[in-house]
Amino acid sequence: MRRPSGRRITALAAAGLLLPALAACGSDDSGAGAGNAGNAGNKDSSLVIYSGRNEKLIKPLLGELEKAVGTKVEVRYGDSAELAAQILEEGRRTKAGLFFSQDAGALGALSKEGRLQKLPPATLDKVDKAYRGSDGDWVGLSGRVRVLAYNPDEVREDKLPDSVLDVVKPEWKDKTGFAPTNASFQAFVTGMRVLEGDDATRTWLKDLKANGAKAYANNLAVLDAVESGEVSLGLVNHYYWYERVAEKGEDKVAARLHFLPGKDPGALINVAGAGVLKDTGQSEAAQKALDFLLSKKAQTYFADETKEYPLAAGVTSSVKDLPPFASLESPDIDLGKLESLQQTLTMLQEQGLV
Repeated sequence: MRRPSGRRITALAAAGLLLPALAACGSDDSGAGAGNAGNAGNKDSSLVIYSGRNEKLIKPLLGELEKAVGTKVEVRYGDSAELAAQILEEGRRTKAGLFFSQDAGALGALSKEGRLQKLPPATLDKVDKAYRGSDGDWVGLSGRVRVLAYNPDEVREDKLPDSVLDVVKPEWKDKTGFAPTNASFQAFVTGMRVLEGDDATRTWLKDLKANGAKAYANNLAVLDAVESGEVSLGLVNHYYWYERVAEKGEDKVAARLHFLPGKDPGALINVAGAGVLKDTGQSEAAQKALDFLLSKKAQTYFADETKEYPLAAGVTSSVKDLPPFASLESPDIDLGKLESLQQTLTMLQEQGLV
């Protein structure tokens, strides 16, 4: 289905590789690093949030969040994978009461190790089951969909591929841009592994490289390359385009977006989400914070600030020309399974892509 008009760089690959190692030895796009978090639980005095979402995004909400929680809230920022690894290493000694992740994979890693508390039905029911943990211990807060950015001066709309699997065909040789070190691309590859299998994904990556796909540092650089005509197609998340349009005006943005149809792996919807940590003495405050983040005020803020899709029932985006969430033809996938980042990184390294 074609729609009209259409950040984060992963930390060092080693951080992703660290997750399973820390799980085994643990006792159970910015901002300051995770290394400043302490080791003792913050029992009842205040709420500590470990946030994989950056300070620029979260800080404007802090005043309202503190009012909703009724106590002091401290936020410590870092890369989502690194923060999840730190929580696993700290175990019950962690200061974090709530983990706010940029992606579902980091939440899935904590869920797999039993570090997240079961959430009440009243919280879970605010979000479609496709966008919350299958064990009921984390919930999505905002969604982003993978899309193809394209330059209409380079490729006609009726000639666009209807599957990301097709960008390795000869007609797209040297014409596709992607960001292999970016967390969103790596989550997409992990999703492809879940949906298509490791062998098919490995072959696709090999063919992508052989077809001359051009690697860029991040999604914004990919979008720049599409706009300049350096490449015809770019694999990105939808909101980068909408943020640029909000900043410059649609008439000043050369690229357009193609939303892939038919539950294609390239139409993956990933989420930013949160879970309450077990055994920290902060459960009540963390639950209040999570419910605030699902409130209409916070959901509208995320939609307006980052142009992502709000996930709480009854809240819709007001972003101009953004396709309705219900119209997206995303693949059916358990987002918690995106936690297998180690295997994805290994596969990307084997193909010389990271």
